[in-house]
This record gives sequence, structure tokens and C-alpha cells, in this order.
Amino acid sequence: MTPKDAPRGSGVLVIGLGRFGAALAATLDRLGREVLAVERSASLVQQWSGRLPLVEADAANPEALEQLGAAEFPVAVVGVGSYLEASVLITGNLVDIGMPQIWAKATSAEHGRILRRIGAHHVVYPEYDAGQRVAHMVSGRMLDYIEMEDGFAIVKMRPPRETQGFTIGQAQVRKRYGVTIIGVKPPGEPFEYATDATRINAGDLLIVSGDTTLLEKFAARP
Repeated sequence: MTPKDAPRGSGVLVIGLGRFGAALAATLDRLGREVLAVERSASLVQQWSGRLPLVEADAANPEALEQLGAAEFPVAVVGVGSYLEASVLITGNLVDIGMPQIWAKATSAEHGRILRRIGAHHVVYPEYDAGQRVAHMVSGRMLDYIEMEDGFAIVKMRPPRETQGFTIGQAQVRKRYGVTIIGVKPPGEPFEYATDATRINAGDLLIVSGDTTLLEKFAARP
């Protein structure tokens, strides 16, 4: 049976315990997902020993991946970004064993193109994405910002003053601003799905979706 044909488990293989990889692996572990971290630095292995399931190995070596059973995982994340050669070698090794889902960290557009060309299914840019999110948040009432595709985003924000004290239907949010309030969280209460009858108060948090340009305008209103 070849590695590609072999049965796979349900865990996530995280390669590299830098800031990105460590945060990812720790979050997966906290969520109860099966995770195995792989790190070649003895000092990082020592730092995370007892806190995460991990092995000390150089994933740029195909034999090391074979020995740790990488082919049994359905998903791998390459958190190595600073060393381009290592990032490319590790991603290539995962492609060679037929890894169904490969997520890889890139530090530049050129780096990302190389990773996609050799077979990475998803490329992420943590520093760029974080900078973009913060830029949107510091420019208005946004408390969180997630951009999807084709200019569509979902944001968490405080309500503009002109909507406070009105229901969503009364404020005509969709008609006047072109965005959709999909959830409202009053202070101390859970989020609830929004309807036209949902009242917006000053202390509420809103979850709003729509075109990024329209969301920016809505969030920038006093």
C-alpha cells in the first residue's frame, strides 16, 4: 500500500514551532483536536515539552517524515516561513507523500507563488493578514475584521450613534447602508441572530457583513 492509499487519521501535523506554528498547535490542542508538532530546534522542543504532543525532527528530510508517520495525517501545516529553502523542501516532501491538505505559511507574495506551484493547497500570510486587520480596526468602530473573497467581509463593531435605540428594521440598515447585521450581542448576554425587530442599543456589539467599502463607511459613522 502506498502512502497516498494508506488510511489516514483525523489529526493535524504542525511543522515548525515559531510564533505562528506554536499558536496554531496550542489552539488545536486546546480545542481537543489530535495534533502532532514537529520541530528541529532542541531549545523549542524543550520549551514546549509537556505542553504539546511533539517530536524533534527535521521535516526537510523525507526519511524523518516517514519515521514520524506523517502519511497518516490528513492535514499538515507548514509553519516554517523565515527559511525559504526549508519551507519549500518541507512542502515538497508533503506533496510527495500525497498529503490531502497542505497549509503553508508564506512571508511574501513570491514565497506564496512558489509554495502553490509545488503543490500547497492553501497559503497564508500571517503578518500581512494581521496588519490588514489592524488597519481596518484602527480606522473606525471595528473590533474585529475578517475579509473573505471578492471584496466581502464580516466585522465585529460598535453601533453607529444614529442606529442606537432603533430596531434594525426602523434603522433601515440594509437599505441605507448596504450592509447586513447578522448578529447582536447585548452586554452580558450571548449573541443572537438579528431580525428586523432586533433593537440596537449603545452598548451592543454587532456582527455585520457586506462589501468591504460599504462596511468601512458604516463603521466610520459617528
